[in-house]
Amino acid sequence: MVKQAVEVAENGKIRCDACPVMCYIADGRSGACDRYANEGGELIRVDPLTIIEGTVSSGGKIIPFLPDHLEDEWNGDLVHARKPFITAVGAGTTYPDYKPAPFIVSQKQNGVDMVTVVTEGIFSYCGAKVKIDTDRFLGPETAAVRVDGEPIGHVMTGEYGSQMLSLGGVHHLTGGSKKEGRVTCDALLKLCNSEAVELVIDGGANIIVQAGRAPIINGAEEQRMRVGCGSATIGMFAKQWKELVDEVVVVDDHITGVLSEHQAGKLLYIPPTGIKIKGRRSTPGRYFQVAEPGTGWGGTNIEDPLAILGDFDPKVAYPSLRMLMVSTTGEQSGYYILDENLRPVLQSNLPGPIQESVDIIAENCEPALATVMFMGGAGGSLRAGVTTNPVRLTRSVKEALTHVSCGGAPAYVWPGGGITVMADVTEMPSNSFGYVPTPALVAPIEFTMRLTDYEALGGHMEAIVPIEQAIELAERKIAPVVEGAWPTAERNFRWGA
Repeated sequence: MVKQAVEVAENGKIRCDACPVMCYIADGRSGACDRYANEGGELIRVDPLTIIEGTVSSGGKIIPFLPDHLEDEWNGDLVHARKPFITAVGAGTTYPDYKPAPFIVSQKQNGVDMVTVVTEGIFSYCGAKVKIDTDRFLGPETAAVRVDGEPIGHVMTGEYGSQMLSLGGVHHLTGGSKKEGRVTCDALLKLCNSEAVELVIDGGANIIVQAGRAPIINGAEEQRMRVGCGSATIGMFAKQWKELVDEVVVVDDHITGVLSEHQAGKLLYIPPTGIKIKGRRSTPGRYFQVAEPGTGWGGTNIEDPLAILGDFDPKVAYPSLRMLMVSTTGEQSGYYILDENLRPVLQSNLPGPIQESVDIIAENCEPALATVMFMGGAGGSLRAGVTTNPVRLTRSVKEALTHVSCGGAPAYVWPGGGITVMADVTEMPSNSFGYVPTPALVAPIEFTMRLTDYEALGGHMEAIVPIEQAIELAERKIAPVVEGAWPTAERNFRWGA
């Protein structure tokens, strides 16, 4: 249980200065954020300080591969057994910014003196980038994403089998109404703590999103993401279809593929079939805009795939021509044979070998997931808690002398100015995120470096304590969430690469 100094007491209450709200908290009660409480006149951090330990007792996966008498000679320590790492989860904040981070701890990494600075940052400049694996149309690009009627973000680009959403950000947290800021903060908190959130997209779908789980779109749980676009699907499976059918159309909202016209079909000597596709022809065998976006075949708005076909060319087509139409996930498929009038007639069942080819498409589709990436800008209070000269920390991070992690999880640092980080919330300890009612998200962040580098950037040397001292305060010890990732490992630094 982490305790903090209290400067102001009034009417039996103590004043918390861990965020700009500055709550007065009565004995036995917690503040508005539920993160700090008054316990007998002392301000305590409610959530447990979390230590990551790579040990068998804490559930870590340790595979012995050396005899016991040789263990001391091995210093690679690939699993970091018996080495603790203090995370910022439950550590407390640096607000109001003039003081050192709550914990600045020292430890050795293979004989190198290391320092880790941990703090729970108050992020007004933060949000979540959400990747939803689906072929279905979720909403037009830039459309508002809402929770309880309030806009909390917007639809971004469609990627390869996924739709991207940008949620949160300072304009939604502080630039709109009070309710918009509150709802945005609450939605971000739930998403980043891997809880389910219901989102409604203007002009689009209703979605339930939970990190690491399949998205639920308009009440139906998504099962798989596409194997590829229609053109790529033709290329991947053309050989299997050559002897089974005369024509294949892979229906796709983005790029519909046609086997006989596609370069793969040409190289396999598949003859023309006289097929006509309604859409904008791109390159041979590749068509754009065959239908409007939707939740039907291949992310289009159609339920009958024949709607994208024109009349077959009677100079080329012939009765009994066999045609497979299939979606990019294999969820929809139909087997057709041209009749005497060159009209495709749906067959009641797919022949066994053709069904197997459709099953292979489905087998090659990965499970659909929702991915939530926390994204935040580490600004003044965070950097001031590390060093008296904040710009030096920024330079040290960019020079790979300082490694950034979030709750011990690897954090991607964006190029360019500042320290803008992004981390997968499923790789962080449970309940890593909190909030303050300003509103802003509270997220753990750690800066790890050599002791000599910390001194060079103007660090708070007087505040350094051995990690053993921090461990004594830890109330939660967990195994590494990400196997193989360790913030103090030499490979994270320029000098250890």
